[in-house]
Amino acid sequence: MLGWALTFLIVALIAAALGFSGIAGAASSIAQILFVIFLILFLVAMVARAVRGRPPM
Repeated sequence: MLGWALTFLIVALIAAALGFSGIAGAASSIAQILFVIFLILFLVAMVARAVRGRPPM
C-alpha cells in the first residue's frame, strides 16, 4: 500500500512539473488517501500485536 502511495506521489510530481494540473491534483489526492489508509492499517496491526502479548517492534 505504501508503494502505491509513493507511485501516485511520483506521478503527481511529474504531472505537476509538466503542467498537467488536473492529473497532478487527482494523483496527489489518491496518494494522500492511500497513505492515510496505510497509517491506519499500520497502527491497527501494532495495537493488535501489543494486545496479543508481543511488544511492538
